[in-house]
Amino acid sequence: MAGRREKLRRVGIIPEYRGFTPDGLASGDAIDMTVDELEVLRLCDLEGLNQEAVAQQMGIARATVAAICSRAHRKVANALVNGRALIIEGGNIAYSPITTTTAAWPAKGVGTMRVATTYDNGNIFMHFGRSEQFKIYDIQDGKVLNEQVVGTGGTGHGALAGLLANGGVDTLICGGIGGGAINALAQAGITVYAGAQGSCDACVEALIAGTLAQNGEATCGCHSHDHEHTHEHGGSCGCHGHHGHHDHEGHEGCGCH
Repeated sequence: MAGRREKLRRVGIIPEYRGFTPDGLASGDAIDMTVDELEVLRLCDLEGLNQEAVAQQMGIARATVAAICSRAHRKVANALVNGRALIIEGGNIAYSPITTTTAAWPAKGVGTMRVATTYDNGNIFMHFGRSEQFKIYDIQDGKVLNEQVVGTGGTGHGALAGLLANGGVDTLICGGIGGGAINALAQAGITVYAGAQGSCDACVEALIAGTLAQNGEATCGCHSHDHEHTHEHGGSCGCHGHHGHHDHEGHEGCGCH
């Protein structure tokens, strides 16, 4: 008799950061965390929802939420205490529809390059996946022809690359950004200048002058640093893939490899 098919877990975001490693050399094999486990942590611990609300949002039983949450907490504790890498991948999931409605972006003129910066009160917003506004610049012959602040209309994380591509963006200047987002932007033909900070206008001026440093690997899954930092810091963190083999600790339906 075949076992009962596991119910899909609805997930609201595509993870922007897929891997975290300890400062220095990781100890032992990497720990696999599934995307639904991350989603439960996000909803319970970051958003502060109770387990009943999380169960309704993810389309699963409250007892399942409790079990997933307990398992995810053990994995995070194991990684933090024992210095093991944590890889986020797989799971029996279905992504919820993401709203992409936003005010119409201005049309891009022929022969112009459109640059977008993450935007927060005139400065680079430091977390690409949570950007609520971008400032776009249309540039031709080394001069800014038009500039405008535009909203994302609630679009977030995995859908932002598509939003920028549909808006005619050629180049993105941002702060921290995950490897998954960098890949999505590259597939959309958008050049990324990550790890930027400070004034948006100054960063665009540096881009035009050819002095803006390009770091397409800037993320905040940090390793090999001698200092502490958060996702809101101004530098680039150079996250890369994990080391060693996965131990698939306590996973269910994990599509990891």
